[in-house]
Amino acid sequence: MKFRALVVLAMAAGAAPAAWKAGVAAVRITPTEPIWLAGYAARTRPSEGVRQDIYAKALAIEDGAGVVSVIVTLDLVGIRRNLAEPAAARIRDEHGIPRERILFNASHTHSAPLVGDPTNYLERMGPEASQRADVIQRYTRALSDQIVSAAGQAIRGRKAATLHFEQGFAGFAVNRRRVGNRQYPGPVDHDVPVLLVRGADSTPYAILFGYACHNTVMGDYTVHGDYAGYAQHILQERFPGATALFVQGAGADANPLPRRKPEHLERYGATLADAVEEVVKGKMRPVSGNLYAAMELVETRFAPHTRQEFEEKTKSRNAQEAAHARRQLAIFAKEGKFQETQPYPVQAWRFGDTFTLLALGGELVVDYSLRFKGKYGWDQTWVAGYSNDVFGYIPSLRVLKEGGYEGGGAFLFGSFPGPFADDVEERIAAGVDRVVARTRR
Repeated sequence: MKFRALVVLAMAAGAAPAAWKAGVAAVRITPTEPIWLAGYAARTRPSEGVRQDIYAKALAIEDGAGVVSVIVTLDLVGIRRNLAEPAAARIRDEHGIPRERILFNASHTHSAPLVGDPTNYLERMGPEASQRADVIQRYTRALSDQIVSAAGQAIRGRKAATLHFEQGFAGFAVNRRRVGNRQYPGPVDHDVPVLLVRGADSTPYAILFGYACHNTVMGDYTVHGDYAGYAQHILQERFPGATALFVQGAGADANPLPRRKPEHLERYGATLADAVEEVVKGKMRPVSGNLYAAMELVETRFAPHTRQEFEEKTKSRNAQEAAHARRQLAIFAKEGKFQETQPYPVQAWRFGDTFTLLALGGELVVDYSLRFKGKYGWDQTWVAGYSNDVFGYIPSLRVLKEGGYEGGGAFLFGSFPGPFADDVEERIAAGVDRVVARTRR
């Protein structure tokens, strides 16, 4: 009898919900002076006002083993490693959180400040280029402190919580590669994954949600978070006291269409908020178990190039192609070679047996999301692009062969040689397999 009682008690203990704790914070990162905006090469002047405040938000999660992980979401076009890694190091040093348990994701709004090195933009900044570059550098220095502050506030604010997960749908994302190429396939990812954090009184405390679509409704000169910023604002109005955090998915080849009207910001923001609200008010799966994390840098390769090839391209009638070729020749003159490889961050967070969040770098096309969900489970897999290092477009083999902007043309606007070698998808997929396996041991 005593033995049976112990077995029953052990079974009951194993079935108990995980003892989660969670903290959330939001720090405003709206620029306080006119600044060059990121995302659109056609812009010719700095910002001219603020349509909506933008934020760095953090959600810190402590599992039943007392291990803390933190995700930082940013209303920015992207975050590069030279900003993410120092911020992660500060969070690690101040709070003892290892790198694999720190995740950065950018919403990819094209209506937020340019962050980091403005070198490639200087030629378009006009006669006040130096002064405008100084503004960008000041903003970037302040942003680093704001990111660390948001993470610290969330970590210190942890309290008893329950976690719940489910996915909904929203249908305004359109595969933009079919615009002008109707013969192309048009895959999209309309899933809306939601991680709901409830406080001890069951009131929604934090709502982490995602969608796979460019934040490119508007292309004017005002600062805002685009449709994702509006969705977060609407959700916070509908769930008073809760903080909404947006995670960008594999939306590199998806646009909100139609677009370019201010009312579309409200329309798509409300559509996404409706999808999230439907999930939150429906039946969600409780998250049990612990949070397991793994991360690595995968070596991706660029297709080989020759000096003669770029010398010929300096004569191109395409101004961007000629400028890119000149930049590559300058790199060759300094380094004696063209860049051959690029480290690519791959990260996995497994929330018990409920779901796995895959956070992948760069502007990730939808094929990766569909591939990994098909392999690891459609109901149990959340794929986020634009994480930890957003350095360029990450094509699948299909998109690479089709070519176009996402297939390699976008590299003309930066300092990478581009395009990727044909094995880019398989190298990334192998890295994902490895980090997922490490979270399942």
